[in-house]
Parts: sequence; structure tokens; C-alpha cells
Amino acid sequence: MAYRDLFHRRFLALAFAGLLAPSAAHAGCPALLNHTLPRLQDERPVALCAYAGQVVVVVNTASYCGFTPQYKSLEALYDRYKARGLVVLGFPSNDFGAQEPGSNADVAAFCENTFGVRFPMFAKSQVRPGPAANPLYVQLAERSGKAPGWNFHKYVIGRDGQWAFSADSKTDPLDASFIADIERLLAKPAPRP
Repeated sequence: MAYRDLFHRRFLALAFAGLLAPSAAHAGCPALLNHTLPRLQDERPVALCAYAGQVVVVVNTASYCGFTPQYKSLEALYDRYKARGLVVLGFPSNDFGAQEPGSNADVAAFCENTFGVRFPMFAKSQVRPGPAANPLYVQLAERSGKAPGWNFHKYVIGRDGQWAFSADSKTDPLDASFIADIERLLAKPAPRP
């Protein structure tokens, strides 16, 4: 069975089990973060609502891309700003150039062993529009007006849970203008519940 078919079946099983749909338990969660998605390392469901009130950088990743060294910059960004309320969420995808062919375990080992990634990573998923697309990416594309065009496209969600801005694959996460926009968002207080 092809990996894509296996992922699609697992995705549908989680959706029917209610693990990927917004739930009443997360009623106060911003709509963009009101998803539960499987972690990369063990496919354990994680509620993205846990990141509400933080500045969230959402990035689709790939292990065999010319932009793969951005893992180092993403980890540095996360390390520099996590105490101030920033989190990076990585979503491996094989959508562009088949540059993420391995299993979730392969991707997890690569990220940890090659780049020392400690920011949250989620199971491989489809980030381009389509019937099996990651629901977070569907919403981000709708809000921003742009779906990822390649690996390492970055969406940034503000503390208020709203899409704030996007950066294309060529923008390094440590680029001065990207950092300036992140710092502006971090300076805003988290909304009160």
C-alpha cells in the first residue's frame, strides 16, 4: 500500500474518531488552533489549542530540500523567543518535489540527529489543497489567500489566534525583517480569556 494511501486512511480514521475535528472541549480556542493533530514522534494526538495566546510559526518542512538548512534557523528562532511566548510548529510534507519520502520515524530521527530540532513537529500531512489536506493548512490558505508554493513556507499566527503574516520559502526565519515582524507580535499582550 502506498504511503499516501496509508496516510489518507489513518487521517480519515482520526477524523471519524473526532480527533481532528474541533471539539466542544475547546470552545474558547481560536478557530485556527482548534484542531487536534498527531505528533511526529509517536502520532499521539495533540490539541493545538495548547498554543493559544502564543505567537505561532507554522512551517511545512522537508528533509531533502534546498531550504532544509532552515531547520537550524527555525530551532534558533524557537530557542531565542520561546520564553517570550513564541512556538514553531513543523509539518513535514511530501507535497513538493517528493522531498520528504520517509516515514514519520525517519523524519523525526533526521530532525533530531541532523538539526537538533526540539520545537513541536507533527506527523506528515498534505499541505496543498485537496481532499486529504491538513485542516490547519486549509484554514491558513483561506485566511492568507495563499497556499504554500514549496517547502518551508511560513505562516505566522498572532497571540489573538488570527493569521498575521506569511513568508515564502526563500525567507530565512532569522532574516531581519522576519524577526522584526515576530518581535512586533511578541510585544502585544496575550488576550484575556
